Amino acid sequence: MSEESGGAKIVEVLPPVAVDQTYSYFAPPGLDLAPGDSVKIPLGAREAYGVVWEAPQAVCGRGNLKSVIARYDRPPLSQRLRDFLDWLAHWTLTPRGMALRLATRAAEDAGPDAPRLLYRATGASPQRPTPTRARVLKAAEGGVAFSKKALAEAAACSAGVIDSLVDEGALEAVAAPPAPVVEPLDALFAPPKLEPKQQAAAEALTAAVRAGGYRPFLLEGVTGSGKTEVYFEAIAAALQGGGQALVMMPEIALTKQFLERFAARFGAKPAEWHSGVSARKRARIWRGAAEGEVKVVAGARSALFLPFRDLRLIVVDEEHEGAYKQDDGVSYNARDMAVVRARIEGATIALASATPSIETRVNAATGRYTRLHLDARAGARPMPVLDAIDMRVEGPERGRWIAPRLALAVGETIARGEQALLFLNRRGYAPLTLCRHCGHRFRCQNCDAWLVEHRFRHALVCHHCGHLERRPDICPECEAEDSLAACGPGVERLAEEAALLFPDARALVLSSDFPGGAERLRREIEEIASGAFDIVIGTQLVAKGHNFPYLTLVGVVDADLGLGSGDPRAAERTFQLLAQVTGRAGRGDQPGRALIQTYQPEHPVIRALLSGDAEAFYAQEIALRQRAGLPPFGRLAALIVSAKESALAESHARALVRAAHSLPSAPRYRVAPLGGLPEDNEIMVLGPAEAPIALVRGRFRWRLLVKAPRGADMQAFLRDMLAAGPRERGGVRVQVDVDPQSFL
Repeated sequence: MSEESGGAKIVEVLPPVAVDQTYSYFAPPGLDLAPGDSVKIPLGAREAYGVVWEAPQAVCGRGNLKSVIARYDRPPLSQRLRDFLDWLAHWTLTPRGMALRLATRAAEDAGPDAPRLLYRATGASPQRPTPTRARVLKAAEGGVAFSKKALAEAAACSAGVIDSLVDEGALEAVAAPPAPVVEPLDALFAPPKLEPKQQAAAEALTAAVRAGGYRPFLLEGVTGSGKTEVYFEAIAAALQGGGQALVMMPEIALTKQFLERFAARFGAKPAEWHSGVSARKRARIWRGAAEGEVKVVAGARSALFLPFRDLRLIVVDEEHEGAYKQDDGVSYNARDMAVVRARIEGATIALASATPSIETRVNAATGRYTRLHLDARAGARPMPVLDAIDMRVEGPERGRWIAPRLALAVGETIARGEQALLFLNRRGYAPLTLCRHCGHRFRCQNCDAWLVEHRFRHALVCHHCGHLERRPDICPECEAEDSLAACGPGVERLAEEAALLFPDARALVLSSDFPGGAERLRREIEEIASGAFDIVIGTQLVAKGHNFPYLTLVGVVDADLGLGSGDPRAAERTFQLLAQVTGRAGRGDQPGRALIQTYQPEHPVIRALLSGDAEAFYAQEIALRQRAGLPPFGRLAALIVSAKESALAESHARALVRAAHSLPSAPRYRVAPLGGLPEDNEIMVLGPAEAPIALVRGRFRWRLLVKAPRGADMQAFLRDMLAAGPRERGGVRVQVDVDPQSFL
C-alpha cells in the first residue's frame, strides 16, 4: 500500500460485494487516487477492499464522509474493463459489486510471494567432507547460484545435504527475485506449413489482428480440420504486435494436449488459468496480465475477467459448449460476454467450433460475424463413416446394452490393434435403484431426484446436491433381501458388460466421478492418446476436442438420450454432442467409423448425422427457432423463485406475475395481457410452474419464463417487474437468468 501527495478529493468506490452502487469516500491530501485504483476502505464495522470507479472530484472539506485508508500496490483496472463489468452487471441484472468480484478475486485472495532462495558456494570447506558433499560443491563451482532442487538433482543427493552445507558455511543462501510466471513466447519459433484453406483462414484472422479494432469471426471446421493451427497464427500476429491474447476452453481436462501443441508452436506454454492453479500463482498471472508481462492466457470461462493491458485477440474454442454458461452466483454466458469484451477492448474474436451454436451460425449468416469455413480434415484424412443400428430390429438381448453388430465391430477393431470408444452420456452404474419386492425407489433427501448408483464406490449419489449414502443390502422399506435392482445403464455398467464381452481387452472408464480430479483426467487422456487402452468407455468428456490417433471406432450406445427432453435446444445439443464424439474416430493414419444405436433412426438429428448434411439440419433448426420467436430471433429470461416451503415460493412467483401485468406500457417494452397471446413487440410472462426438478438442496423451486422480441428492453422490464413485486422475505430467493441454457 502507498500514500502520495495531492489535493483533497471525493472518490466513488465500488466494493466487490452485493451492492449496485458506489460509495463516496474522502481521499486525504496525502493520497492521490485515479479511476481503477485498488483501495482499502471502511465498510460498515470492518475494513474492506474496493476500486475507485469514477474520476475524483476536488473538495474543500470532507463533511461526514469516511476516509480512504490506503491505496493497494496493484495495477489499476482499465476503463475498458470497468465498462465491461458495468455492461455485464446491466445485462445480467447482477449487482455491480458482484461483477467486480469476478475480476478482482484473484488479487484479493493472494498472499505475499514466498521468498525465493538460491544457493552458491562460498569457497569455504565443510567441517566434515564426504563424497556426497564433494559432489554438491563441485556442482556449485563457478559462482553460479542454483535452486535447492536443481543443486540436489545435479549432485544426486537429498535437500538435507544442501541445508547442512549452509549451516557449515560452505554454501550460502541468497535471495532472488521471483521466477517469471511464464516463459517468454516466440511468435516465430516454429511456424507451421498450413494447407491452402487453413492458410486463407489464418490470413483473414491475422489481418484483422494487425489492423486492430473489433472484428468477430466464426471459425467453423469439421473435426480434425486444423482450427487450432489457424488461430495459433492469429496469436502469433498479436504477439508480434506487442499485444496479448486469451484462449478460452470449456474444460480443464482439455488443456494438456493444447498446452503441448502451443509450446511446440511458440517455444513455451501460455499462462494457465483455472481452479486447479494455486491462489498465489493466479495472483501473479493477474498482475502479469495487467502489466503486460503475461502475453497469452489459456483457461476456463473465469479467465475472461483478467485485467489485460493490451488485449488484441480472444479465441473461444468449442464455442458451442454448455460449460461456458455459469448458473451459480453471477449467471452469464462466457461466449456471449467474450464478444462484448472484444467489442469494448477493440479486439478480434474468433469463435471456433465444428458444430457452432445456432446463435453463432445466425450471426454469421446475417453478416454480424465473418465466417471462415474448413470443410475437410487436414492431411486429406477422410471423415468417419457413420451407420445406425436400429435397436427396434437388431438390439441386444434383455439386460444387455451393446448390440451384436456393435460388439462385433469392437472385437474386430481391437483385434487390429486399434482403439474403440463406447460413448454413453450417463455417469455411474445405473440412474435408478428400486426394490423388486415393494417398488421402493431410492430418492435424494434434499432434491426431487433419484439417487444414481455408483457401484465402483458402493454408493448411491445425488448428482444435483452431492448427497451420498451407502447402497444397502436390504430394502429399507420392506426389508427384503437381495431385492434391489439397478435400472438402466451408466458408464460403469457398460464397462461391466464390455469386460464380459472382451475379457482380455485393456479398458478404461473416463468419467469425472472418480478420484483424482483434473490431473487424473489429464493423465488418462494422455494414456489414451498413446494407445495404452483398447476400449474407452466415456461420457461427454470424451467429446471435447481430444485427438486420439489410434481410435478408429466410436459406438454411441444411446443416441436418443437427449432427444426426449422439453429443452428447446435439445435437438441442437444432441446433434453437437454426437457429431463431436463420432468425430473422434479416424483422426490418425487409419480411417474411422461410428455406429449409432437408436430407436429413432428417422429423427432429423440422426438423419443429419448419417448423411453428413449439417447444413440441412441447421437450416431446419433455424427455421423452427424463427417461427417460434426463440433465440436468436427472440429473447428469454428465467426467474427461479426458491424457498424452504413450496407454498412460499409459489406465492412469491404468482405475486411477481401480477406485478408484471400491473406495469404500464413503457417506451421500451409492452406486456402482453394475462392469458392472451402476445402481439408484435409485446413481452409475454409464462408461468409460474413448478420446476421440473422441484426440490434442489432442500429448496423448493418455481419458475417463470419471460419471452420477448429482440427489440424489447428485457432488462428494463425485469427491473421494473422486480421493483413492483414483493420483497424477498421468509427465506425466499429470486434468481434471474438472462438467456437461460437450462430449463430444469
